Amino acid sequence: MLASSRLGGNTETLARMAAEALPDSVERRWIRLRDVPLPPFVDLRHAGIQAVSTPAGNEKVLLDATLAATDVVIASPLYWYSVSADAKQYLDYWSGWMRLPRANFMDTMRGKKLWGVSVLSEEDPAQADPLAGTLRLSAEYLGMDWGGVLLGNGSQPDDVLRDAGALLRASTFFLCGTDAPPDHHE
Repeated sequence: MLASSRLGGNTETLARMAAEALPDSVERRWIRLRDVPLPPFVDLRHAGIQAVSTPAGNEKVLLDATLAATDVVIASPLYWYSVSADAKQYLDYWSGWMRLPRANFMDTMRGKKLWGVSVLSEEDPAQADPLAGTLRLSAEYLGMDWGGVLLGNGSQPDDVLRDAGALLRASTFFLCGTDAPPDHHE
């Protein structure tokens, strides 16, 4: 899930570089969240509404893609120390999807793997701890495996291409998962 407000930004570049290292047999589907916008999420859990509407349109596209995936990758630049608004909106919808009986969302997500890819403009990778925590805790809540977060550095277009460490980590990120050396992840 490409969650940047900019086309072809540093985070997308880093995510695509990491995906290039996967074997050709691994299917990839890139969804730019900006291309399938969702209306603001409304939490109806305590509104006394028993029936949950069946997703349609962009929500159905994202739900179906999420359920079909073996791995979900949130590629989000670091915005105010967390995921982008589009990524947060997508994750908020997971709350609603957990209440769709036909989706069986929680059981279907259990055992899948959640990954993060992010580029930040700060030199200190600890600035991305809240982003990594959001994704890791979301994975844990749903019983998903946590693959970790691949971090790069950059602010201007293509800056991440000068981050030799991030490029090296990208070459093995999806192949190693959380078993990789600690510098590969949060």
